[in-house]
Amino acid sequence: MRLNKFLAEQLGISRREADDAIAAGKVTIEGKIAKLGARVEDANAVRYGGKIVTPTEKRAYLALNKPPGYVCSRRRQGEAPTIYELLPEKYQKLKTVGRLDKDSSGLILLTDDGDFAFRMTHPKFVKTKIYEVKLDHALEPLHQQMISDFGVMLKDGGSRLGLEKMSDDRKTWRVTMHEGRNRQIRRTFGALGYTVVELKRVVFGKYRLDELETGEWVEVAKA
Repeated sequence: MRLNKFLAEQLGISRREADDAIAAGKVTIEGKIAKLGARVEDANAVRYGGKIVTPTEKRAYLALNKPPGYVCSRRRQGEAPTIYELLPEKYQKLKTVGRLDKDSSGLILLTDDGDFAFRMTHPKFVKTKIYEVKLDHALEPLHQQMISDFGVMLKDGGSRLGLEKMSDDRKTWRVTMHEGRNRQIRRTFGALGYTVVELKRVVFGKYRLDELETGEWVEVAKA
């Protein structure tokens, strides 16, 4: 196994963070400073910061139905509560796999498996995300075509979203995307004069919100 993958799995960090640690000389194999691209044959020979990296067999994977008004951080932001207040103590060290902003709701994944988090969020692995979005007023057909067929230019590049109408008043839409730039859906509609008043993620890769109630969580299998 590649060293960066081994460290990611055992330390709950991303492969990029593992590579940074290797490059900084913090990792040794059999007493010698490891190099980028190294492979691991004997797990007991790997040390990080001078301590043996003890293989951990079981990792945790949670799916949480995030309520609106909660933040995906460990500390409160003003009066806004954190999603960790919804979890028991044994899961307090888990990291979120990507984020949802405070006003958004729906499916959020948490884990201590850094390699899993990397594969779920890095653009090269192309994970489908589906959201239910409600706008402040009806989406004009021309704007629908712009978003779904041509894309809308934002400051950080073009944004093209799959759209499926969910209500006759043209306010509620099922939005499909394959990337995850910061507040991309809100900014895309905002560029055309719309305000997103509700945004709920219902699908992330192979994971679905299904019947999970708001504020509830469940352990899931690694996909």
